[in-house]
Amino acid sequence: MESGHEIIAAQTAETFRWVWLVWLVPLFPAVATILNGLLGRKVIRDRTGQLATFAMLGSLIVSLLCIWDIARTGQPYNVDYFTWIGVGDFQLPFGFYVDQLTAVMLFVVSGVGTVIFLYAIGYMHGHSGYWRFFTYMPLFATMMFLLVLGNSLPVLFVGWEGVGLCSYLLIGYFFDRDYAAQAGRKAFVVNRIGDFGFLLGMLLIYWTLGSLKFTDIFERAPDIYPAGSVMITVITLLLFVGATGKSAQIPLFVWLPDAMAGPTPVSALIHAATMVTAGVYMIARLNLLYCLAPISLLVVGTVGALTALMAATIAVTQREAKRILAYSTISQLGYMFLALGVGAFGAGIFHLMTHAFFKACLFLSAGSVLHALHQDRDVDVFQAGGLRWYMPMTRLTFLVSTIAIAGIPPFAGFFSKDEILFEAFSTGHILLWGAGLFAAFCTAFYMFRLYSLLFSGEFRG
Repeated sequence: MESGHEIIAAQTAETFRWVWLVWLVPLFPAVATILNGLLGRKVIRDRTGQLATFAMLGSLIVSLLCIWDIARTGQPYNVDYFTWIGVGDFQLPFGFYVDQLTAVMLFVVSGVGTVIFLYAIGYMHGHSGYWRFFTYMPLFATMMFLLVLGNSLPVLFVGWEGVGLCSYLLIGYFFDRDYAAQAGRKAFVVNRIGDFGFLLGMLLIYWTLGSLKFTDIFERAPDIYPAGSVMITVITLLLFVGATGKSAQIPLFVWLPDAMAGPTPVSALIHAATMVTAGVYMIARLNLLYCLAPISLLVVGTVGALTALMAATIAVTQREAKRILAYSTISQLGYMFLALGVGAFGAGIFHLMTHAFFKACLFLSAGSVLHALHQDRDVDVFQAGGLRWYMPMTRLTFLVSTIAIAGIPPFAGFFSKDEILFEAFSTGHILLWGAGLFAAFCTAFYMFRLYSLLFSGEFRG
């Protein structure tokens, strides 16, 4: 017979879940932010980068444990830690919600973020504001973790506004340069326009549903909002206004190309793993509401297709490497919204994940080129060339990422893009499919053009 201690141990092993440790994911970078902010200038100094990177590594390890737990059990995890806002009958707890969607986002933010932090240690070495940079960066990660982990719209909104603030600080990192300060202000103002629509949509949800927790929204929405009703259409369109700001869709895309004013690791973090994916994540999280509003879904898909097409054609005409990659990001985000608009939420998130990795690699490779050419802001691709002989590893990583974003099999970009185009075609959205297909050809053209101008031929500098 088993002893009482053995039975208790077996029951504990069955009930223990690694996802209980999810609160550590945002805590690690938050602690790094506090320590670097208070002690970085005088005490920690050049070790602020290592501290921030180890914090992100800790978040990655805990994220992987949570992902394994969700994959093993298949059970979402919802927990309220404390009452955050309590006014009369309005009681809003602060809590986290972890399911398969959250798991994917945790992997993207912590995985890609850790690599970017490690890269930034060398890239930013020697800058006078080194400690300040590695105070802002983990704060950025903390806010993104709150955004994807929040179990209610207000908690998500805290992270939503937090990444907006951090983008302002990091894009304007070189605050003594006019172009950087102006770019930071532009990003901040444009995102406030979108956030006003998001806030109105959130208030309408509370007014009609009486709750802002995701579990309550998912449970009550089908009974409160008839499919295609005016109220659910207005709510989802207002939320989409917020998404157009954060994820740089027509007409609020104008801030993202200027975001290149920040250091290259900032560009990689914003464009690949954090801020610009927030709008895509929000719509995917609230997919039930959007499925009740077919007009809103059509608007999302149409705006996404037009953005993908417009940004791809603009990228063909650009001369600066990072600016080409910026318009490429806008175009790929349009692809993700195209997927969401045709109801292919899984395909949209799949492309979000694949894009995070190859776009981060492209930006970090571009940063390596900037370092080699002693450029601080960007590099004119017509004043480069022939770098394959001098930077073979950078050339190889750039080539692999270019093949991936161009959608050439067997690299990841092919499978995510092909899934989106298949879903658009099979659901009868022929015009959206055509726009997406043409944007895909444009993407392949301008990316191989960029690769050729940087690495092929003779050096033109």
